[in-house]
Amino acid sequence: MSTRSPATARKTSRAKPAAAAIRPETAADATHDLTPDGDMERRICEAVYESVMSQRLTPGTKLPEAALCELFGVSRSVARKALQRLAHEHVVDLHHNRGAVVAEPTPEDTRQIFQARRALEAALLPLAVARATKADYASLRKQLRDEHALLHRAGQPAWARQASAFHVRLGELSGNAILHGYLAELVSRCSLIVALYEPPGNAACEHGEHVLIVDLMERGDVAEAVKINDNHLADLERRISLERPQPAQTLAQMLGLA
Repeated sequence: MSTRSPATARKTSRAKPAAAAIRPETAADATHDLTPDGDMERRICEAVYESVMSQRLTPGTKLPEAALCELFGVSRSVARKALQRLAHEHVVDLHHNRGAVVAEPTPEDTRQIFQARRALEAALLPLAVARATKADYASLRKQLRDEHALLHRAGQPAWARQASAFHVRLGELSGNAILHGYLAELVSRCSLIVALYEPPGNAACEHGEHVLIVDLMERGDVAEAVKINDNHLADLERRISLERPQPAQTLAQMLGLA
């Protein structure tokens, strides 16, 4: 039984968007995930999300309910709920006549999402600098060390989550829970666009620029920190290529199940 006070519960609820930006399945209710169907729903979400982030599942790939039922040994209701959850996180698109497909952001979608994110981070960074303490900067430095370690020894999904977490953490430091929630959603959508379309061989988010941004913030050079961060996001958007060949693989192979 939960012993959280109402105030604590409200605080936890506000923090959820940041978690959702890193892994879609964390947005689900914890009690629901303890049930057998809930656990399988989570496993489907995780498999699809990881496969998208690893570029095994490409934009427009069909995700038929029947195929997911067979691959995971679940009922149609479980597969349908998993797809609905992934659609809520913008990982898949649900079409009345085509069923579920891996999301296909258009050039205009991409432009608007990155434009909104750049404007929001430009507003949040000064707020973060005004509130950040020595302990906050120490925490950011540790996060950057973890990020650097993952860059050299982990796969794309783990690295992308850590790089995205850096930007979400800066939003959290602003102290504005509403703007932080909006940023978490935008970061999530940007991360998926990058995972879907960025050419192989590029780091999803340059680690050295993260370090420079924190250095500038700690020195109080807000204008330069905002400028570097904006250029950082603009470079990330420019590296995206919306043209990708479709691999000749089965759905099981793309999900890492074969």
